[in-house]
Amino acid sequence: MANGIKTWFKSVIRILDKKRVVRFSISILSLIAFVIIWQIAADISDTEYLPTPGEVLDAFFDSFVTKDPASQVTMWQNIEMSLDRFIIGFLLAMILAVPMGLLIGYFWVPGAFAKPLIEIFRPIPPIAWVPIFLVIFKDVWGPIIVILIGAFFPVLSNVVFGVKSVEPHLIDAAKTLGAGRATLFTKVIFPYTIPYLMAGVTIGLGIAWMCIVAAEMIGARGGGVGLYIYNQAAIGRFDYMFAGIVVIALLGLITVGLASFVEKRLSKWKEVR
Repeated sequence: MANGIKTWFKSVIRILDKKRVVRFSISILSLIAFVIIWQIAADISDTEYLPTPGEVLDAFFDSFVTKDPASQVTMWQNIEMSLDRFIIGFLLAMILAVPMGLLIGYFWVPGAFAKPLIEIFRPIPPIAWVPIFLVIFKDVWGPIIVILIGAFFPVLSNVVFGVKSVEPHLIDAAKTLGAGRATLFTKVIFPYTIPYLMAGVTIGLGIAWMCIVAAEMIGARGGGVGLYIYNQAAIGRFDYMFAGIVVIALLGLITVGLASFVEKRLSKWKEVR
């Protein structure tokens, strides 16, 4: 019996990718080490500002079933409001950045025209625009526009870099075979830029979540995870504040995971094309 179990276990190990198993194990160990260090720090500090992991976990689950005393909504509603703003803002950034990046990267006249403007506005932190956007676009569209700005430049820059990285012989070969400009973009340039585009999307997702939290803290009304975090800190419920931070971290992981899934699908499409 024991030999049979041992044989079965060895066969499973052979099937699995050893490197993947090792990486996963290391990731789990790092999370465990983080929680242990957090617990020790909370015990040593013995302050209300740093709750224990257990207290944050209890607050996390409770936030989904009880209403926040400040905004009178549950975490589900806060997540829904934040996701609505996030999705609209990020989609607008993609709709604008991808075609602009393709044009700026391929045609030298639009590139020469846009480069100084991009270099002026790109270093400005998106959060710096929050006050003026909230004044102009109010608490509904203000955070959305901030997300748009935050995600726009990483996606644009990576698409431009991807277009400029296309091997010249691929373009020459496509032209020799009679490819028109539209075919050149759809069959050569855009497929080649997919890895660069997805790198920009990954960076843009992280920046977009920073932007939504900051915008909601400053001026959102009605709800949102960023506003929830601010409200909990203001009324001294620091375990619930950290629970809100955990929610943002999970939302970020989910969106990045979806981006990785899309990247794999697009890579398969690229190979088929």
